[in-house]
Amino acid sequence: QVRLVESGGGSVQAGGSLRLSCVASGNTYGSSARMAWFRQAPGKEREGVAASYPRGGSTYYAASVKGRFIISQRENTVYLQMNSLKPEDTAMYYCAAATSPMVRGNLLAPEEYTDWGQGNQVTVSS
Repeated sequence: QVRLVESGGGSVQAGGSLRLSCVASGNTYGSSARMAWFRQAPGKEREGVAASYPRGGSTYYAASVKGRFIISQRENTVYLQMNSLKPEDTAMYYCAAATSPMVRGNLLAPEEYTDWGQGNQVTVSS
């Protein structure tokens, strides 16, 4: 069983930066896992923010964060560098990972991931 542990959240003013980290422990993936970051604000659905596909080193971003957030992955650790933060980025952020065959081929969809972290709060004030 894999355990994902996030760190690095907190509070920041608009325009600031934060870096989230997520480390997988236990029966880890090696270099074969796709990993991603999701977020969920109160009263809203969980949305995919950024994903990393190890084969070819491809990355994918939601339109709302493209150009501001950067995902990077090193074996069993995934990072999310968040720059130029906005109040609308306020949410609980979750990391996710999987090695199973994809369901629909959408790396930003929650159903493509089997393992989840506990969540880490990010609050951006105006």
